[in-house]
Amino acid sequence: MKSVKKFLKKEGEMAITMDGLPEKFFEPFIMKGIQVDLLKPGRIVCSFKGTYRLLNGGNFMHGGATTTLVDLIGSAAILTIGTPSFGISVEINVSYLDSAYPGEEVEIEAKALRVGKGVGVASVELRKKKTGKIIAQGRHTK
Repeated sequence: MKSVKKFLKKEGEMAITMDGLPEKFFEPFIMKGIQVDLLKPGRIVCSFKGTYRLLNGGNFMHGGATTTLVDLIGSAAILTIGTPSFGISVEINVSYLDSAYPGEEVEIEAKALRVGKGVGVASVELRKKKTGKIIAQGRHTK
């Protein structure tokens, strides 16, 4: 129970590291190294090389990092249609189908499925760039 409490509270060495982080660091932390390969109305293709900062305890890409990419890249795809702002997330779902490892090239493709006056929907797929194997599929409603 002590170890669980310590983990949840991020005590000890982890707390020192976290206290030094700047405010609003999360999005740049996840997005660092993302390359935009294609950008057109309703569609974005990006890529990045798997990095250690996005790994979980099993040494593959953390599900939270994957979901954040679905959020951010999906939002950007909706913005390509010409909407004036990001809005707020109503729903995000992600199906995790495979793992991404450090040094592995990952491709992210986001498509705006519908953009109306009040709601936008995007589909986002993360794939292994070398093989095209799907890592995760997500849908983001804003």
